[in-house]
Amino acid sequence: MNDTVNIETVFHAPVNRIWKAWTDPLVILKWFGSDPNGEGVKAEMDVRPGGSFMISFKNSDNSEHTCFGVYKEVYNDRRLSFTWEWKSEPGVESLVTVILSPANDDTKMSFELANVGTASAHNYLAGWKATFEKLERILTSK
Repeated sequence: MNDTVNIETVFHAPVNRIWKAWTDPLVILKWFGSDPNGEGVKAEMDVRPGGSFMISFKNSDNSEHTCFGVYKEVYNDRRLSFTWEWKSEPGVESLVTVILSPANDDTKMSFELANVGTASAHNYLAGWKATFEKLERILTSK
């Protein structure tokens, strides 16, 4: 069983903007969630090792979802890792690792979601790809 999702993508924005997208509650509310027409509801983020986060978002069908976790590694503009749980699926804990590296004026992002297991009902690969497409649209819509 492969219970790890890996996505490599390039964003047309500098590393510090991608870092901010992952670590600033006001920015994460603009892109978080795989529904292109969904919207962020609330984000609380204490971005430091041992700090926690909670993000709620609503899809266009008005279904609301909340994820939360604890930051494990925080290396500014380079690496972020944190636990990941859904409020609707208590006890199913995964680990997210985001690695950012400059690629000329763009940013290469390596994303890994490990220990997904079989208990989750989410299609993580499709969901995260759609989420990152949403982020790219927001980054380039200035």
